[in-house]
Amino acid sequence: MSKSPGQAYNPYDESAEAAAVEELDEFDDLDGDTTGDFDLDARRALRRVAGLSTELEDVTEVEYRRLRLERVVLVGVWPGGSFTDAENSLAELAALAETAGSQVLEGLAQRRLKPDPATFVGSGKVEELREVVQAQGADTVIVDGELSASQLRNLEDKVGVKVVDRTMLILDIFAQHAKSREGKAQVELAQLEYLSQRLRGWGASLSRQAGGRAGGAGGGVGTRGPGETKLETDRRRIRTRVAKLRRELAGMRVARDTKRADRRRHAVPAVSIVGYTNAGKSSLLNRLTGAGVLVEDALFATLDPTVRRSQTQEGRGYTLADTVGFVRHLPHELVESFRSTLEEAADADLLVHVVDGSHPDPEGQLTAVRAVLADIGAGGVREVVAINKSDAADPMVVARLLRNEPHAISVSARTGAGVDKLRALIESELPQPPVEVDALVPYDHGELVARMHSVGEVLSVDHEAGGTRVRARVPEALAAALEPYSVARR
Repeated sequence: MSKSPGQAYNPYDESAEAAAVEELDEFDDLDGDTTGDFDLDARRALRRVAGLSTELEDVTEVEYRRLRLERVVLVGVWPGGSFTDAENSLAELAALAETAGSQVLEGLAQRRLKPDPATFVGSGKVEELREVVQAQGADTVIVDGELSASQLRNLEDKVGVKVVDRTMLILDIFAQHAKSREGKAQVELAQLEYLSQRLRGWGASLSRQAGGRAGGAGGGVGTRGPGETKLETDRRRIRTRVAKLRRELAGMRVARDTKRADRRRHAVPAVSIVGYTNAGKSSLLNRLTGAGVLVEDALFATLDPTVRRSQTQEGRGYTLADTVGFVRHLPHELVESFRSTLEEAADADLLVHVVDGSHPDPEGQLTAVRAVLADIGAGGVREVVAINKSDAADPMVVARLLRNEPHAISVSARTGAGVDKLRALIESELPQPPVEVDALVPYDHGELVARMHSVGEVLSVDHEAGGTRVRARVPEALAAALEPYSVARR
């Protein structure tokens, strides 16, 4: 959805409605074609251009500012833990800011038990922040936390530049990267849910609750001026748009659930690749299946899940799904909006949890991802931990993770080291079909033997005069089809 520089984003733009008719194509289980290179080129071509104005504007439609980050200063509150934890948190915020297209100039952290209710950081740190902004020539402050409407307004008034919180920044990155119809709808829903709690007037025309004679002394009947009326109109339009998006996403969820039900009906095991953002999930999927999905060294490069078919050494088929990456304090609005997508992990038979072994705090990544998995009902799914980027990681860190994590294996999606062992581990952890059969299948029913290889676990095969004798574990539906040829009945 293109916008000219300086034009505020309007969620009711008719171009958004036109984009909603695009075909939903992120789940192509059979097609192995790749457009990853084209996606990457297109994304780089849309990087933000430095020099655009970031002055606060009077928004005439629903108040919704599209972020145009350029030169930013970071600020965070450090409630506890080591100073290394504070540094890691600010480093992650800097990576998020750079992913959004900004240039990080400086970062400040204040040790406080809890954020200041008025300005998030204390009054002294606010003054220091204002001086840093002026000295560095920054146009935006990014806060490592979620701000209330009053904190946002107070901090903007005091530092004199635009203030963006962590949630708004992540939502903006998601808005940049979403491509599919469902992904765009999910992001817009999350943005509007976030906005509805913080709707206020940034421009002069919306800053007054009453105007003209209505603002005279005494107040009373008729004192509600155009400012409040405007906000009420915006709230109503947001509620209308949110309701429409929820209906659209409910329809898309039906299609997704139908595909899942089809896989379950055919007893195809499902494996989901989960993990922290930029841990290398898409690269690992490419190594395992040759999917050719977009790979970029950036946070939240993958928003639209990709499902690809794979098979074991014996020919048994299963699916591998690449899912959206997680992050610490993932905005609640995103978790709710992407719930239908995230449930791909909850419905899986096995999770491949990818962790960046070269990250300063890989255990923190594991904890953050598992917290989100528990929130979406996937906490009890069987898990295999893939310690990625082993070629760049500290061997001592890798050894520690291997010692502390059961069913863990060290891999490198870049070099391919350990990928074959990971594939074998995945195959060994797949759920076994429930029914063991011993059948003598006539040679003119070879399709049954092929199905046993495809969806079952073949134990032995012998070719006899009367047909192919196969001992295997198979799903119940196939066991019923093989019942007439059961050796026990002969």
